[in-house]
Amino acid sequence: MKDNSQQRGLTRRELLSRSMAAGASFVVGGGYVASADAAWAMETAALKPETMATLIQMARDIYPHDHVGDEYYAIAVKAYDSEEAAPAIEAGIAGLNAAAQGKGFADYLSVGWERDRVDILRGIEDSAFFQTVRGGLVTGLYNQKAVWPLFGYEGESYSEGGYLYRGFDDITWL
Repeated sequence: MKDNSQQRGLTRRELLSRSMAAGASFVVGGGYVASADAAWAMETAALKPETMATLIQMARDIYPHDHVGDEYYAIAVKAYDSEEAAPAIEAGIAGLNAAAQGKGFADYLSVGWERDRVDILRGIEDSAFFQTVRGGLVTGLYNQKAVWPLFGYEGESYSEGGYLYRGFDDITWL
């Protein structure tokens, strides 16, 4: 009989119990971040999983779109999970958590409502950390082709003959 006492990682039961605890948004485990209510997960290489979860929540609060899933925000901040970027990101998230009075920025129960998190972000918006993350999100989030239909953008039109021949002139309100 196989000894399972030395298994690495979480069991299915542990994963589900962690995700149901107090309406958690993310499940954070040994080297990964997973959605509590959708079918996606991501491994972390250089960042702590807690840091990545906080970074995803920060991205959602900087550019809030209720109709855009967390997986797109996770993709947008994945570039910060590198050996080069990790020290600055870890330090920035530590500062963000300190600004949240040590409660943990991504923890909904301790920080409170979205407006409370936004107030914390406004307090650090002049920092190099915030500006780096915000600047990276502009391209990291909005350059994802999978996100474009969520905003009604059909993509470039040059290869299709330009916007003039792709419905640019179909406005009925003018």
